[in-house]
Amino acid sequence: MIDLFEKCHNFTIVKELIKAGIYPYFKELSSEQAPEVEIEGKKFIMFGSNNYLGLANDPRMKQAAIDAVKKFGTGVAGSRFLNGNTVLHTELERRLAAFKGRKAALIYSTGYQMNLGVVSALVGKGDVAVVDKLDHASIFDGCKLSNGEIRRFRHNNVQDLERVLKEIGPKRGKLVIVDGVFSMEGDIAPIPEIAKICKTYGARFMVDDAHATGVLGKTGRGTCEHFGLNHGEVDLVVGTCSKSFASIGGFVVGDKDILHYIQHISRSMMFSAALPPASVASIIKAIDIIETEPERIKRLWDNSKYLLESFKAMGFNTGETKTPIIPVIIGDNLRTFTLWKDLYEHGLFTNPVVSPAVPPKRSLIRVAVTATHTRAHLDRALNIFEDCTKKILKRKSSILVR
Repeated sequence: MIDLFEKCHNFTIVKELIKAGIYPYFKELSSEQAPEVEIEGKKFIMFGSNNYLGLANDPRMKQAAIDAVKKFGTGVAGSRFLNGNTVLHTELERRLAAFKGRKAALIYSTGYQMNLGVVSALVGKGDVAVVDKLDHASIFDGCKLSNGEIRRFRHNNVQDLERVLKEIGPKRGKLVIVDGVFSMEGDIAPIPEIAKICKTYGARFMVDDAHATGVLGKTGRGTCEHFGLNHGEVDLVVGTCSKSFASIGGFVVGDKDILHYIQHISRSMMFSAALPPASVASIIKAIDIIETEPERIKRLWDNSKYLLESFKAMGFNTGETKTPIIPVIIGDNLRTFTLWKDLYEHGLFTNPVVSPAVPPKRSLIRVAVTATHTRAHLDRALNIFEDCTKKILKRKSSILVR
């Protein structure tokens, strides 16, 4: 007789990492998301957060949430489809559509649910979802929930995308989906080239701007603004509200008829409770702040440029990043965990990323800088990196580019 729980008892790799003292996940913060955080009574420079514009602890965001709770309560007790739709939700969708320069928007409870719902609603039997091999897991999971076929193309390789679209042919519906900014290594998808290929082969095009919203473009509108594209060149733009918008939720913007269809077909919208009013109100406030304080985006990029140039001067392999996500590529999982532990013990919070989250032999320390880091934070972090790297070198485990 097969015991369903046997695999749980045999799952020992995490226990081994914990025993070795190099398990880096599920750390318990006892403070708000800020340039410095507190864990177990110790202060850390936070280089592992997606709080790009530093809004997660902004007093105006907190007050907007408090005001919403006072008026609407702590939750809506149902899905938007039935009883959970408030005037705040509708206002947020209006603001998101305007912010992204589109006709309409839909808001989901999480970015993950959004990708599940949008992709599975649009890609049906006989259709094909065409995805970059390094797309976010939620995109792949949305494809799996659909009744369509999944085809992958090599990362950011327009020629391979064209090959796949040629093979599919003109008689099947096609949705090409890419991350605008890839979350682990910070590289940007070649959106203009992909848009042209999609138009040539009759494919619809969806871009996930999770890590581009509030970051790319002069005013933080994302990849379309970054590349100077007309909105018609990308059919759907999706994203999350848990990064630059400093709350929780997912969104999709596009034409009204397309979103009307998704709104009434998407299971993760129809059968999931709506966002709490506090979250909705704080997202609206985040949009207000981004629109009126463009200097935040400039500070983010100034910090990013300084940190990236410093890492390169120190000899680190930072890959192809063009964003405030800076990967320090190591290659070996054990060395990655070892360096992470040294950094952590010296007061620097980073994200170790190993396969399968990244390709084999491309494990890395993911560093994310924010607009609210000071130059003192950056210099101190660089000194910690340099000191910890020297320790690794003494162990004959070089992680530097030679």
